[in-house]
Amino acid sequence: MTLITVKVKPGSKESSISEGADGVITVRVKSRPIKGAANQELIKLISYYFKVPVSSVVIKSGQTSRTKTIQID
Repeated sequence: MTLITVKVKPGSKESSISEGADGVITVRVKSRPIKGAANQELIKLISYYFKVPVSSVVIKSGQTSRTKTIQID
């Protein structure tokens, strides 16, 4: 089990993931934060980036915040 801190920027022109020097991962998603669409896209991008199944990625805290704690099993 791994916990990571992620900053999400919804409504971006393209989806991307970048890692800062402080260890915080910035994820840009195309989806708007309406009805959980941005969170779902975030989970898919994180699973692709870390090469794990989508079911292994869980948002532990920050469901409605731009800064989230993600658990990867």
